[in-house]
Amino acid sequence: MNIIKCIKLNKELEALERAPYPGELGQRILTNVSKQGWQEWLTYQTMLINENNLNMLDDNAQSYLKEQLEKFFFSAEGADNITGYTPQ
Repeated sequence: MNIIKCIKLNKELEALERAPYPGELGQRILTNVSKQGWQEWLTYQTMLINENNLNMLDDNAQSYLKEQLEKFFFSAEGADNITGYTPQ
């Protein structure tokens, strides 16, 4: 089991086994995001898709989610807030 310092959770946690996204962004996630951090993104992504009624076949929706993914992990401002959701 590999351990990394998760950029999202700021803890030493179990690393992902493979890049969860293609290309350079996927490699960046693989080296900086833990399994637990990635699970948090998947939950958040689902809420974004549902709240915004995103059609994942639409290129604009895919671009929006990629942008949110990058913000979620690598931006000080973070991803967009989800209406009606209050983090714990």
